[in-house]
Order: sequence, then C-alpha cells, then structure tokens
Amino acid sequence: MLKINQVLELSRLKKRLISTSLDTTGLLIIAILAIWLRMGEIATPISEYIVPIFLLPLLAIPVFILLGLYRAVVRYISHRFVFVVFSAVSLSFLLWSTAIFMLGLPFPRSALIIAWLMALLFVFGSRIIARLILTGVDNSSKNTISVVIYGAGASGRQLMTAMETVAGRKVVAFIDDKKNLYQQKIASVKVYSKNDLSSLIARFNVKEVLLAIPSLKSYDRKKLLTWIETYPVKVSTLPSIKDIVDGRVSFSDIKEVSVDDILGRESVEAKEDLLSLCVTDKVVMVTGGGGSIGSEICRQVLKQSPKILIIYEQGEFSLYEINHNLKESLLLKSLSTELVPVLGDVKNEARLSAIITRYAVETIYHAAAYKHVPLVEHNIAEGILNNTFGTFSVAKVAVQNKVRNFVLISTDKAVRPTNFMGASKRLAEMSLQAMQEVYPATRFVMVRFGNVLGSSGSVIPLFKKQIAQGGPVTVTHKEITRYFMTIPEAASLVIQAGSMGKGGDVFVLDMGEPVNIADLAKKIIRLSGLEIIDSEGHGDIAIKYTGLRPGEKLYEELLIGDSVDGTNHPRIMSAHECYIPYEEIQKEFDEMAKELDRHDYEAVSNRIYKLVSGFQHTSGVVDYLSRGLEL
Repeated sequence: MLKINQVLELSRLKKRLISTSLDTTGLLIIAILAIWLRMGEIATPISEYIVPIFLLPLLAIPVFILLGLYRAVVRYISHRFVFVVFSAVSLSFLLWSTAIFMLGLPFPRSALIIAWLMALLFVFGSRIIARLILTGVDNSSKNTISVVIYGAGASGRQLMTAMETVAGRKVVAFIDDKKNLYQQKIASVKVYSKNDLSSLIARFNVKEVLLAIPSLKSYDRKKLLTWIETYPVKVSTLPSIKDIVDGRVSFSDIKEVSVDDILGRESVEAKEDLLSLCVTDKVVMVTGGGGSIGSEICRQVLKQSPKILIIYEQGEFSLYEINHNLKESLLLKSLSTELVPVLGDVKNEARLSAIITRYAVETIYHAAAYKHVPLVEHNIAEGILNNTFGTFSVAKVAVQNKVRNFVLISTDKAVRPTNFMGASKRLAEMSLQAMQEVYPATRFVMVRFGNVLGSSGSVIPLFKKQIAQGGPVTVTHKEITRYFMTIPEAASLVIQAGSMGKGGDVFVLDMGEPVNIADLAKKIIRLSGLEIIDSEGHGDIAIKYTGLRPGEKLYEELLIGDSVDGTNHPRIMSAHECYIPYEEIQKEFDEMAKELDRHDYEAVSNRIYKLVSGFQHTSGVVDYLSRGLEL
C-alpha cells in the first residue's frame, strides 16, 4: 500500500517514464514469445531476430505517445480507451510489419499476428489491472462512502461512470422502479427495488443516495424525497436535463438536494413577449442591482438585449461583483449591450437625475431596499428613509425625466405589516399608486411576493451552515410559515409583471402553498443524512426554538383585502389596494421626515398607524440611535 501511494505521488513526467519503460519491456518480451509460440519451443534461438525484436518498441512507443496513450490518467480510463489502445497497437504493428517486409528482416510472418494479439492484450490489460489496483487503494480507505444510485437508466449509468473518477465514493447498488431491471447488473453493480433500500443500508453501510432521474417532475421528485427522508442517508441529486443539455453542467455535477426539490414547485414557462416588452433595445436601470433579486433581474434583463443596462448600487463590492459577472456574459454570448455600473444612493436625487438624463432611461426596476426585518426594527430611520423616501425620490426623478416604466419590487410583508420594514414598503407602494393619478405618462407597477430561496438573509443558507457546524438549527417558532420562490423565477415574474397593467397596478405573484419552517428544517436535516436529536438526547442535530424576533409574523399574507383578479399569466394576480391622494401623502411624508430628524419614533409609528391599513406593530418602538439618546 505504501509503495503504491508513493507511486501516486510521483510527478506526471516520472509516471510517464515508468509507463514507457514497462511498455518497452513488455513489447520486447511479446516479440520473443511470439517467435517461441510460432516455432513451438522455447529453446528456439532468437539471435537472428534481434533487429526486428528491438525495432518493435522503437516504432511503437512514438506512436503510443502521438495517439495520447500516456496522456490518459490510468485511474480514470473508460470504455473509450479501448479504441485508443486498438488504434495505437494496430498502427504500430502495421509500421513494424511494413519495415520488416521492406528491409527484408527475418521474422516469421504468422508470428506477427500472434505478437499483435498479445500486444493488444498486454497494453489494454496492463492498464485495467493498474486501474483496479489504484481503485482498490482508493476504495480501501476507511473514509470511503458507500453510495446507492436511484435510477438505473441512461442517466444513472453515466453517473456511475462519472462516480468512478471520484475518490472516496463507491457505488454499491442501483435502485429503480422498473421491475424488468431488478436483479440485472450494470458493470457488476446490481439493480434492486426501492423496498430493498433498508437492507442495502444495513448490508453496505450506505451513507448517500444519488438521484439520477433528471427528467422527474417536481411533484414526483418531492414525493420521492419525502419517502427517502425516513432513511438515515444523505440525498444528492443530478442536475436537470435542461441544465445538462444547455451545457451548464455535466453528469458529474452532483449537488445537494435543493429546497426547490423539497417544495416540489413546478416552474411555468416564461412569456417571451412580456420579458422583452420593456427591455429589448431599451435603456434599463436596475437600482439595488448588486442584491440577490436585483442582480438576478440584471442577468435576465441582459438576456433580452437592452441597448444600455445601468446597474445602480450603493455597495461597492456588490456592484463590482455583478458588473464582472455581466461582463463575462456579454463576452460569452457576444452581446452588444452597454453596461454602466453606477455607485449611488437612491436618496440622492441629483445623482439619479444626472444618470437618468444622460442615458435617457426608459425602464427602471427598483429593487434597492433594506429587507431584514430585525435590522430595520432597530434602525427605523434608515429603513424608512431608504425604503419609503428612497422609492419616492427615484419615482419623482423618473417622472421629471419622462421614464416610461417604473417597476417596484415589493414584499408580502407590506400586507397588514407588524414591522417597520413591511410598513416602509407599503408606504412605498402607496406613494407610487398616488403618483400614478397625477403623472400618468410614467407607468408605475408594483410586484409583491414572499421569500426567495438563497437570498441574503434567507433561512435556507442559515440552516445549511448550522448543520455543517453541528447545530443547533434555530427556528423562531414551531408554527411559523413562509411562502417561498426561487430567485430566477421571482426575477422573471417581476420583469413579466412589469410589462402588464395600465399603471398603478399592484401585482401579486402566486407563491404556492405556505411552508412550515420547522418542518422545512427537519427535512433538510434528514436529507443531509442526519438525525434530529430527540428528547432522550439521541441523534445528530438539535432544533432550537428561539421565539419570534421583533416585528416578525407567524404567518405572511399576500393581499390586504379580498379583491384580486387573474391576469393572462397563471402566476401573476392583480390586487386592488386602497391609497391616499398624492398631495396628502406628500404632506405626510414631509411631517414624517421632520419626526425622523428629531428621532421621534413614537410619532413616526403613530403616523404609520394612520396611513397603513392593518399596521399592528408587535414590539416596542426601538431605534439604536433613540436608545443612545435615552441613555
């Protein structure tokens, strides 16, 4: 074992020298054996055949090098390597035979065929034996994980081939729902039924199940995961067929089961005319373009070939990151869109006006916002200044510069808010509704939706991080529920909704069924191959309930009232929400600004109670600055 490991640690050049030396020796021996086999006796003198014997490796080794026989990594060779070996050996023997005939060298003609067959067996066989030995070294490690592949079709077989290149993992079985495959073997690995999983776990100490059914529908995938969840194994999955066909991933790109899989939400094909209407060949600006939603809107806008895309972002690193990402996409897809990264604050009207005027912006997607509920609860002034007044500022500048389309990315927390973040977003919605009546030339649209998976502050990355650290996984309340949607789907629907309506519309995205966060945490723990610690202390990961945070709701809502209409898109609904006239809301904002200046957050809270329908603040009014003044 030690000697083999030492060989593995050698440089690539030294390994190739060893391979060429072994092949040279083997070919010399093969030439001699071919003569003895042809003559029928080992005692046959070979002195007269010395020249053709040494000519064989002299011709063969350069051919082997030329055809890439020594570039293949022995541990990772596949069935395609057979063709390379056959070509290299056959071409070598063709040259060797030609040289013998043309130079009139003595060598039994039938011995050439014997030597050719023996060389094929030697070159290919030596590689296979080396591969088995090296694979045995990898799989003999105590850290080797036994893996079961669910799905014995073409995807499962290709996944097994890809898995052969992964050290520390060994495929011990296939599972498939097709009865005609049961008990069959795929490259010496047996196919079992799903009912055999329990016995396979016990027999092979299986730690992981890989789902190799990329064409499985979301609902069926969710059903399958719910079944596997009861077993103490980690579950990973193969990328979707679309991702594989598009070339974004390969069969070897195994990933952990995503929450999309757990939720089982079917995606709806985007309407291309809605995606392009306000974007293609237009000047588009995305505020908050470096955030989780803003950056995805930028990516999807870029696909629709705008004339100019302006990324307006307050955070320097976020702006650098999305600009760099989009530049790579421009080069990759040979797009002609001009990218304009702008560092700026949405409250800076002069800066906004200069940018919008200079580039003649036609469409604005306003994603800039402070969205973390507990942080805004303790920084009320900044939350309202950024979310409410910032939106109002961008909207006023848009009107002054005759921007045609203005789309606000809002939130379900704006519905009967129990926190200042939600209230600030509802006030932003109301300001745009009011402005629509006074400034009809600019079409204002608001799009309201719930949580997005993987966004900054989302519970999903937090849960995974806590699991990786050994727990506990923290959940605020046993009954807390949330709506979830993927970032790409949310961004796509925002762009599509922004192309709908006459103006002043509040669109609500269909978020599906609400998800119990505690149940979600349990699923993620179990699908990571771990057990939840029970009342007796048995298990791997504990779940800790911390209590609702300041301003946090148990249940989120998407509508204030019951008045909602469908649209020509199955995932987008139109809500009818009340608002107050523009002059009145402008006066209220002026008074609120004065109250914020003197840090009178009780007065701000009372004003929001008057303005925002259903506002019920669940905790005391706290701002870090006001607390400092009190002290």
